[in-house]
Amino acid sequence: MQKIISAVAGRLVIAIPYLWLLVFFLVPFFIVFKISLSEVAMAIPAYMPAFDLTEGIGATWDKIKQLSFDNYIWLTEDALYYKAYLSSVKIAFFSTVLTLLIGFPLAYGIARAPGSLRTTLLMLIILPFWTSFLIRVYAWIAILKPEGLLNQLLLWLNIIDSPLTILNTDWAIYIGIVYSYLPFMVLPIYASLEKMDYSLIEAAQDLGCPPLIAFWKVTFPLSISGIVAGCFLVFIPAMGEFVIPDLLGGSQTLMIGKTIWSEFFSNRDWPVSSAVAVVLLLILVVPIAIFQQQQARQQEKG
Repeated sequence: MQKIISAVAGRLVIAIPYLWLLVFFLVPFFIVFKISLSEVAMAIPAYMPAFDLTEGIGATWDKIKQLSFDNYIWLTEDALYYKAYLSSVKIAFFSTVLTLLIGFPLAYGIARAPGSLRTTLLMLIILPFWTSFLIRVYAWIAILKPEGLLNQLLLWLNIIDSPLTILNTDWAIYIGIVYSYLPFMVLPIYASLEKMDYSLIEAAQDLGCPPLIAFWKVTFPLSISGIVAGCFLVFIPAMGEFVIPDLLGGSQTLMIGKTIWSEFFSNRDWPVSSAVAVVLLLILVVPIAIFQQQQARQQEKG
C-alpha cells in the first residue's frame, strides 16, 4: 500500500508542473492563436471567431481547413512590425549586456563577502521589489527629466553646463530596464558563484597563474550557468516590456510591447495584435528550446 501511495505521490509531483504549463501557458496561447486567425469586427470582443468548438467536430473541422493566415502575412508587408521587432531585440540585447556588466561584479562581491554580510547585501538587492514596479519607474522620471535630480547634481558638480536630455530617449529605457531587472541577473550568478570552490583559485595562483587569468580560466567558466540563466531572465521580459518604454522612452519609442498595446486598444485590431504576440512568443521560445537541446546533448556527451 505504501508503495502505491508513494508512486501516486511521485506522479502527482511530476504532473503539477505540467498542469501549470497547460493551464497558464498552453491554454492562453491557444486562445491568442485562435484570435490571430480570426477577422476584425466592430463588436465586443473586436473579432469574428474563425471557428467555434461548440459548433461540433464536423463544422469546426471544416472551418479549420479554411483558416487564413492573412494576419501573419500582413506583418511581413508592413514595415512597422519588423522594425518594432528589431528595435525590441536591440534594446533587450544591450539592456541585457549592461545588466550583466553591472550584475556580475555585484554577484561576485556578494559571493566573496563574509558570510555575516551576504544576507544583508542580498536583501539590499531584493529590497526594491517591495515597492510597486510602476512607482519605481515613475521615480526615474523625476530623476532623469531636465530639471530632475541627476541634472541638478551634475550641474552642482560643474560636470555639465546645461541639463542633459536623457528622458524620452533610448538611454532612459536602458536605465529603467537595467534598474528594474538587475536582481534577476544578480541572483542566478550569485547562486553559481556561491557554490564555487575557491580553493581552485588558490591552486591556480600557486601554479603561477595571474589573478585576472585565474578569474577567466576558473571563475568565469564555473559561473556560465548563472550568467545564461540571468541573461534569459532579463532578455525575455525586456523584449516585451511596455511600461518602461512608454513612461521613460516617450511616444516615439518603437517596441513590440507598445505595438501590441496600440493594436489592441487604439486600433482595436485584436487579430493582428494577437498575431504579433504569437510571433513574439515564437521568437523567444524557439531559440531557448534549441539552446536547451544543445545543452542536454553536451551533458550526455560529457
